[in-house]
Amino acid sequence: MPPKPQPVALRIELLDVVPLIWRRVQVSNQWTLASLHHYLQWIMGWMDTHAHEFHVGAGVVAPDWWIREVGLDSDTFNYRDERRVSVAAVAAELGIGGEAEYRYDMGDGWRHRMVIESPSSSWVGGDLPLPVCVAGENACPPDDVGGPHGYALFLEIIADRKHEQHEDMARWIGGVFDPKGFDLNRINRDWKGAKARRR
Repeated sequence: MPPKPQPVALRIELLDVVPLIWRRVQVSNQWTLASLHHYLQWIMGWMDTHAHEFHVGAGVVAPDWWIREVGLDSDTFNYRDERRVSVAAVAAELGIGGEAEYRYDMGDGWRHRMVIESPSSSWVGGDLPLPVCVAGENACPPDDVGGPHGYALFLEIIADRKHEQHEDMARWIGGVFDPKGFDLNRINRDWKGAKARRR
């Protein structure tokens, strides 16, 4: 019988934006960082249309296609394929309180601080489902908004109906954007549906 997955608790914070956008999750230690990447995209609200990297210690963990692309311009000796690195290995390397960085969209330069936390006692040795998002605040910026600086400008424009770019921005975002929007129940419920559709 294979060992039961153990929870690894993570706090993820999007850096360089105000107000703070963060999520707290419990994921399986048996996941690879490739699986973790897909889940982080989901809980944050990104669309997974750009490259990403995990910076763990002195090394970088990334998709193989991105490692090949980076390798055209520079040395990739410290890069590892995300399908071959487990969440358990990263948690063991960093320890409780240890931090890694998750980067998304190198053009826009989104950086996330990822902190290893102690799993809540209700998950340790229990049968509660993994993964689960247990807390968080504020909506994720839209993809392709132009990084932290572009997002600050976007919020300014979307909040000012008299701004000359307001209509264009509202059309681009599809109508309404609530920077405080975060629905914990929807994130957890819809992840199960998305996971079922991917099978």
